[in-house]
Amino acid sequence: MTPRLRNARSTDAGKIGEILHRFEVETPWMPKQHSGAEAVAFCGVMIDRGWVTVAYDGPQVLGFLARDGEEICALYVTPEICGQGIGKLLLDVAKSAKPRLSLWTFQANTGAQRFYLREGFKEQQRSDGARNDEGLPDIEYLWSQAAGEGST
Repeated sequence: MTPRLRNARSTDAGKIGEILHRFEVETPWMPKQHSGAEAVAFCGVMIDRGWVTVAYDGPQVLGFLARDGEEICALYVTPEICGQGIGKLLLDVAKSAKPRLSLWTFQANTGAQRFYLREGFKEQQRSDGARNDEGLPDIEYLWSQAAGEGST
């Protein structure tokens, strides 16, 4: 597998929507709130805003990162290839574009927490979930190139 990156196209909405929806459906602690069609539509909006970078190998989309300025809104990789460096590849491109990045992840998502800490993000605050649609407690993380955090 030789993953490459590119800006998402409108035709990628179905593939990245499927990745996003699979996470919701296959994660036991995640509330089941959206249909597959809603996930695709949401991904289409992010693509239209120019936020999304996809990792791909041939015709297969392996994962994606959505970034609005300094905020990482989403980072998902197909479950079959988690741990193979695709998330890091996507994150490194975001780090090269901005000297500071922030994101929120759910407290229940311990795998994401380990990943972001390993990649130089620092915990900023925790919330009780009132700020997100899922109502799940979450954690804000920050990465700053200027502080020497997470430089690769």
